Amino acid sequence: MQSFDRLTTLMERFALRVCPASVQQAELVVTSVADGSASMIWFGAAGVGRDLASDRVLLSAAVDWGGTANPLMAALPARSCYDLEGDTELAGLVRLIRSEIDAARCGSASVVNRLGEVLIVRLLRAQIEAGSTRPGLLAGLSDPRLSRALVAIHDQPGREWRNDDLAAIAGLSLSRFAESFAAVTGETPAAYLRRWRLTLARQDLRRGDRVDAVSRRYGYGSPEGFARAFRHRFGVNPLAMRPEAGHRGQLTVS
Repeated sequence: MQSFDRLTTLMERFALRVCPASVQQAELVVTSVADGSASMIWFGAAGVGRDLASDRVLLSAAVDWGGTANPLMAALPARSCYDLEGDTELAGLVRLIRSEIDAARCGSASVVNRLGEVLIVRLLRAQIEAGSTRPGLLAGLSDPRLSRALVAIHDQPGREWRNDDLAAIAGLSLSRFAESFAAVTGETPAAYLRRWRLTLARQDLRRGDRVDAVSRRYGYGSPEGFARAFRHRFGVNPLAMRPEAGHRGQLTVS
């Protein structure tokens, strides 16, 4: 089978920012053992390390990766932990981030962000490998067959995907694919594709792209049909997302 990457498209579509933060606000916390060396990484919702012993917190950082608009972030558990014992590479990365924060040299914020991005990717890989018992994207990406269909949707959102196309990519029969996809991700392939398209469309509109161009890009037959789907999903007209909307007042698409 053709090789594929579960994370690259998500990394490209949602800007990842990592910066130092208080333990009460942090989504990422690293705790240490008695000798001060990194021991555990805690990752999850804001305040994930709130109940951890403050004298053992080695590093705490805020992680912004698109919030609930990012389907993978929305699918992650509220709290997960990663044991650094035996993982010298990740422990070394934590030490490097800590040293950049402590030294506060020129450009340190950018360095911390980039090193933090590497750290988060490593954690997400571990999450995908561990899987999830809860239906959602994380469970789907952990499935060796369904993940191929999900990556195809992520990489080519404007394609007119049919279930039999996706089933072939997954290497499953049509009935088995449809049943498994719904059970593992919690929604049908068509529903997931529609949600992914509209998520990307909202990003593009906020960047200033034209409604008609965005509607074509994501497989809609007309701007009017796209506008109806967008309003149903987000409760506003697509034109309201464009940067100039704030300067021209409320705009509508008839």
